[in-house]
Amino acid sequence: MLSNLCAKHEEQLYETPIIHQTAWWSDVKKRIGVQSCAFNFKVRSNISGKEKTQNLIETDMLVMIEPIDRNQYIAYVPHGPEWEPDAENLGEFLEELSESLIGMLPPGCILIRYDLLWRSLWIDDADFFDEKGNWTGPPKQNIQELRFNFNTINWNFHKSWSNILPSNTIFVDLKKSEEDLLQAMKPKTRYNIRLSERKGVHVKTLGIDQIEIWYKLYSETARRNGIFVDDLEYFRAVFKAKASCSLSPAEVYLLVAQQDANPLAAMFLVISGKRATYLYGASSSQHRNLMAPYALQWEAMRLAKAKDCTDYDMFGVAPNPDPEHPMYGLYRFKTGFGGQLFHALGCWDYPIDQETYKYFRAWEMKRQGYHLRN
Repeated sequence: MLSNLCAKHEEQLYETPIIHQTAWWSDVKKRIGVQSCAFNFKVRSNISGKEKTQNLIETDMLVMIEPIDRNQYIAYVPHGPEWEPDAENLGEFLEELSESLIGMLPPGCILIRYDLLWRSLWIDDADFFDEKGNWTGPPKQNIQELRFNFNTINWNFHKSWSNILPSNTIFVDLKKSEEDLLQAMKPKTRYNIRLSERKGVHVKTLGIDQIEIWYKLYSETARRNGIFVDDLEYFRAVFKAKASCSLSPAEVYLLVAQQDANPLAAMFLVISGKRATYLYGASSSQHRNLMAPYALQWEAMRLAKAKDCTDYDMFGVAPNPDPEHPMYGLYRFKTGFGGQLFHALGCWDYPIDQETYKYFRAWEMKRQGYHLRN
């Protein structure tokens, strides 16, 4: 099923629409002190079920070395690997990949954590949707693990207590014309886009020398929502890491929506392959009647289309319209732009040091999740 696993330099990572599997993301993390490594491997093409040949597909993945203390770390695979097997072969493939990877990681790794962007195994099961067609989420953890470990030898995969990167998102099809994109939006969203235009809100691109404009809006947003505030240098790293000489470059745009010279909303847009990703966003608590975030998103989509992107990742929503969910506001806002909800498998652990993993897992549960920085 899998062969020829070998290490390579991060700059040799192949082009991908998944920004967290690019050389650019590796560079971002290095700038804030987190090391990474990259691996090439081959898989039999017939494992996808679409071909019955023994042709090999060559692919790769980026692995972050996330320390938990001086001597131990997690091998974290953000939204990877990209290559996705059929559901019935999922655990078998990932087990073989894990066992091959163990011997190539530095000493001190207690587990491999895959943050899978693979389609949920329960997405086609009507039992996990309510009468209105809303996704109610996967089954209990033990049921998830039973299915995930199907066909594996060691039955060693465990569902993490929480996901790190978003496991629920919305993809907007940018192959549509601008008029069709607008028509696919909810009426209120179209109205707010046009309202912001009538009120004189316009969007422009900022340079690294203007990043303080972003940070002021971001800090205000974080305080308003009671979330952790990253420091300014982190966002400088996101902006500076171009990886233009690599096989998987990314283009980073810092956009701001403003009325006259008054910044009202801002966002980081990252383009990799044919996908544009809305990575970070912020808005002012003032002049919310001007609907600047709507103008900002629409202009980001138009920019992505101009850059020949075929899809737009809204990057993170609640799994369903539950008013009690902390991301419900994002769900309401982002679903207004049309697009399709996507539910991924999220984080799965393959323990290497079983005893230490037990303690680490208990510590995670007590802290309600160990969140590595995105």
